[in-house]
Parts: sequence; C-alpha cells; structure tokens
Amino acid sequence: MKRLNLTTTQIIAVGFALAILAGAFLLMLPSASADGQGTGFLDALFTSTTSVCVTGLTTVTTAFHWSLFGKIVILCLIQLGGLGVITVTMLVFVIVGRRMTIKDRMLVQDTYNLSGLGGISSLLKKVAFGTFLVEGIGAVCYAFVFVPEFGLAEGIWQSVFLAVSAFCNAGIDLLGEASLSPYAANVWLNAVTMALIILGGLGFFVWWDILGGIKREQKNRETRFFQRLTLHTKVVLAATGLMLVIGTLLIFLFEHKNPETLGAMSPGEQWLAALFQSVTFRTAGFFSVPQGSLSAGSLMVSYVWMLVGGSPAGTAGGIKTTTFALVILSVWSVIRGRESSQVFGRRISEKNVRTALAVLAIGISAVFAGTMILCITESFPLDSLLFETVSAVGTVGLSRGITGALSQAGKCVIITLMFMGRIGPITLAMAIAARRGKRTANIQLPEERILIG
Repeated sequence: MKRLNLTTTQIIAVGFALAILAGAFLLMLPSASADGQGTGFLDALFTSTTSVCVTGLTTVTTAFHWSLFGKIVILCLIQLGGLGVITVTMLVFVIVGRRMTIKDRMLVQDTYNLSGLGGISSLLKKVAFGTFLVEGIGAVCYAFVFVPEFGLAEGIWQSVFLAVSAFCNAGIDLLGEASLSPYAANVWLNAVTMALIILGGLGFFVWWDILGGIKREQKNRETRFFQRLTLHTKVVLAATGLMLVIGTLLIFLFEHKNPETLGAMSPGEQWLAALFQSVTFRTAGFFSVPQGSLSAGSLMVSYVWMLVGGSPAGTAGGIKTTTFALVILSVWSVIRGRESSQVFGRRISEKNVRTALAVLAIGISAVFAGTMILCITESFPLDSLLFETVSAVGTVGLSRGITGALSQAGKCVIITLMFMGRIGPITLAMAIAARRGKRTANIQLPEERILIG
C-alpha cells in the first residue's frame, strides 16, 4: 500500500477533522447528555466543531443539555483546539519519551513558522507550561467569585471550565444562556476574563519576547524596553492596544443611551461593559450585554473586530491582528507614495504584504459566500445572518440568538465556516510561504500596467 505523503497544511486539516469527528461520536453517547437520551449527530458535530475550533456558537445550551461527562469532553476538546492538534500530539510524544523524528520537528517548525529545528521539545514544554500556568491562575481567581456562589466542588468546576475556555478564546461557559450578563458589574470577574482572553490572543512568542525584555532590563538596567522587542511583538501590541481602545470608545458612544444594553448602567459600569465587549468581539464569544440588542454602529464595529481576531501563535482565531496591520500599512504606504510598507523603523517584506492581502481576501470571501448561502437557507434578517457568519469565520462565538434555530443546511454552513476559520488563514499563509520540494523557474515575464481606481 502506498504511503500517504501529506503536507503540513494537510496534516493540520486532517488532524482537526479527526478530532472533531471523535468528539462528535463521544458527544452522541447517551452518557454525554443530561437526559441520557443521546444527542443527534448534527448537534453533536456542531458542538464538537465549535469546541475544537474554539468558536463558542452552540445549538444547545451547554450548561443544561450535557452531562458531566459531556462537559468534560467539551472541555478537553476546547483545550485541544486552543493548543492545536499538532502541538498536543507532539507534547504527548515528549511526555511518553518517544523520540521526535526530523519529520516531526519539521511539522512543529511549520506550525509555528520557526526558522530552525533546534529546541522543538523545549518550545513545546514552554507552550504547555505557560498555558496551564495561566489557566490555573485564572481558575484560582475565578474561584473567589464562584465558590461562594456555587459551593466548593461546583465552584471549582465552574472556575476551571471558564478559565480554560477564556484563555483558549472559546467563549463556552456553564452559566446558562445569559453567559456573563449577571456579572456585568463585577469588576473582578470581568478583569480576570479579559486578561485571560487577551493573554491567549497575544500569542506565545509575544509572551516570551516580553519576558525576555523584562529579564534583560532587570539584568542590564536597560531603559529601551520597547525598542528591544521584535517587530512582530511591536506590531501585535500596537494593533491589539489600538483595537481595544478604539473599540471601547466606539461601543460606548453607540450604546451608552441604548436602554437594552448600556443605557441602564452607571457610567462606570458602562465603560466596563464597553471594554469587555471590545475584548470579547475579538474571538472570545462571552457577552455581558444582549448581542441581539446592539445598535447598528456596534454591529459595524463587530464585523471588523470579529474578522480580525487575535494574533498568530496564540489561541484566538480570525485573520489575525498582524494581517490587518500589514494591510493598513500597505494602504498607507501607497497614500504616502512609498515604494514599501514601513513601521517602527523597519521595512516590511513584499512577501509578508502579499500573504496578508491573500488571507484578508480569503476571509472576506468566506464571509460573503457564507452569508449568501444562509440568505437562501434561512429567513432571519441580514444583520443577524452576517453577524453569525463573521462570528463563525472569526471563530468568535457571539450570536444574535439564531444559532439554535438554524436549519440543518444552515448548521452545516456554520460548521464548515468554523472549520475554515480555524485552519484557513493558517494553512493559506503556510501554503504561500512554504514551497519545499517544488522547483520554480526564475522567469521574468514582460511587465505591463493595469489601470486602477
């Protein structure tokens, strides 16, 4: 039998697909549902997909439909999806003492877009340690709220589940259909949740770069902390900070007089809820105000923020902050009449810019195609269908309350979009950047101009 010679992108896609199917079959078991009657294949597949793809859209209420076994399966799927199938598989190899082959190392190298094969085992251990440490701290912080409310055992379980889900940007909780709305004024719980979401969305390489900068500053007493960071980290921090600030201001302006969202809150609570909404728009999926009551202005913000998502090498989805930043910088360079895109005193390679434009184009195309299909299969308003589609492609998980009422065809569309959203931008970027084993003739074709604008 001929051995399959899959590329890295194919292995990632197949790995996610197999994990989703395995999760779906586990969730179909009678023991996985609270009533012991089992769950239909489509709803089980939808739940498994939204968990592995760390999205958060659900067709059934997680808190009430699933048994303890079902919730544990969902938690494991979220953790698997947040870390990535390749990372988890290789971590298992490291734990059991299996020696990683060159092909294994190349797989991890492609997954994290590394420049070399050295230190792969150490990298995986750092990823796992950092993940579980942050999730553990998050769970302890949540326990101060949930243990007094639910009791010791249930409070700890709620804390662990929410910490993992928040860090992985999954947006799934066990609190019921209201999500975090009952805690809209709880500063502690909101702060912990936003911290976990942002840390998960920044990406592991940003973590290590910042920690390395702090160590250098303490050791050498340097004062140029930001200047010493890599260009990637600078772009991620700048893009993330700007989106959070701008999103908060816009949401406050659009919603502070809306009695169904922020209007009934005190000024302090309004700013807290606006900040939380700006954070959760970027692939988190939790909500503290009703999403179906958002104004048209906030919906416009949501479409952009959800599509952009988090940053590379993290747990968030979307086309990524760096992609969006490179596109904006490219446009700005054209307006300024520059030959290349520049930022923080560095020139960005044209290859990076082309890749960013391709990822953005694919993301917008997926949103457009998915919305068009849903317009055929569903009878909901366009704004709700577009919101649902962008949420799926960006693996956000926010909904205007229509997910459970979608037709079977509509659910299949959302499942496909969630899968594409989780692996699409990654595999597209890798497919463009990695061309091993292919010979391309260095032929310069005649150049000719096309009228634009």
